[in-house]
Amino acid sequence: MASKARTVDINEDVTKALRKFRFQRRSQGHAAIVIKIDKAALKMVVDEEYDDISIEDLVEELPRNSPRYVVLSYELKHRDGRISFPLVLINWAPSSSETTMMTLHASALLDFQRVAEANKTIEVRDVEEGLTKEIVDEKLLS
Repeated sequence: MASKARTVDINEDVTKALRKFRFQRRSQGHAAIVIKIDKAALKMVVDEEYDDISIEDLVEELPRNSPRYVVLSYELKHRDGRISFPLVLINWAPSSSETTMMTLHASALLDFQRVAEANKTIEVRDVEEGLTKEIVDEKLLS
């Protein structure tokens, strides 16, 4: 059986890290796993993992001119008082990124969305105003 050709490989280390991240029990706060593309090897690698990080601090940690996939376990407070922890894929794609990296990032997005199994995807191109707690809440509660 022929396999579908991919521009960027999602290797087993990344899928294992995502699986582990997805099944961790959380009782409070946000957590994130950041994936980047290794341009030379044309494969995805885990860049960073954060536990109990605010959205503002996460934005500060992300590069201003390089795309990343961020899977966020988000502490969502529902209007009825319930708390849940949905997975959100943040497609961090600053408009100031190198064209080659943006092309690779865009070409691998659909494959990564499938592997990440996130509930929602949020696109971020404007790094200054593109990701806030209010934006995430709005996306998830709508």
